[in-house]
Amino acid sequence: MFRQIRDALKKPQIYTQTDVPFWNDEYISKQMLKAHLDPDFEGASRKLSFINRSVDWITHTVPPEAYPRLLDLGCGPGLYAERFARQGYQVTGIDYSNRSIEYARKSALSNGLSIEYHYQNYLNMEFEHAFDFAVMIYCDYGALSDADRKNIMQKAFRSLKPGGKFLLDVFSMAQYSLFGEKQTWEHCHQGGFWREGEYIALQGYYKYEPNVTLEQIAVLSEDTVTPYYLWTTCFSQDTLTREAEEAGFQVCGIFGDAAGAPYDADSPTLAILLEK
Repeated sequence: MFRQIRDALKKPQIYTQTDVPFWNDEYISKQMLKAHLDPDFEGASRKLSFINRSVDWITHTVPPEAYPRLLDLGCGPGLYAERFARQGYQVTGIDYSNRSIEYARKSALSNGLSIEYHYQNYLNMEFEHAFDFAVMIYCDYGALSDADRKNIMQKAFRSLKPGGKFLLDVFSMAQYSLFGEKQTWEHCHQGGFWREGEYIALQGYYKYEPNVTLEQIAVLSEDTVTPYYLWTTCFSQDTLTREAEEAGFQVCGIFGDAAGAPYDADSPTLAILLEK
């Protein structure tokens, strides 16, 4: 057990992935859905007040009359998708959490909304010139490795019709500068996010030059040690623009967030609007 704990606390190679099914773990996925649906919590989705402002700005900036078919990458339980549908978009959502997709389908049906949902890893999607507009919101793009970001950027490009647009947001280099390395631990007597029963969570926060951070959680439960890795790649305007242009996109605008705030150097996020 000592060796397992020691190895779980080591700073891993960049973009190391856990071997366990994180998004579809029976217990963890239930906690994730609960977090998504909490209107005042910002650990899974943005707060509901921000989502509403974001949808209003997006609808004004990329109107459904001109860009009717919308692809929501990493749609979760449909918080954005349902609001987009009410604004007049024809929405397709993709997410790799089966629990979230099932919730989204039931919610759309009960609300009389026609939304097409796919339970799928968006890294494997195959759409050709099918959409007018794509979104990837709440910094999902930066959670991917270099190779996976290149893949999804190319797939998003191929999924769009000529003239189609793509909006995504990421954490900025200002956020990277604020990130502090440390190690902490927590004893969850009555269970918590990671397990239903008692466990100990050992957490390591690490930086990788020049722009990547890691929150590593090692969950100790009975006689097992399970590591989870939450990666974040941070961006400047130049580095994000470069990755988009390499896939063939042109930049239409850069903002402080996905609700259209003006960008400045101290903004913790930045959003970019691209055109094919």
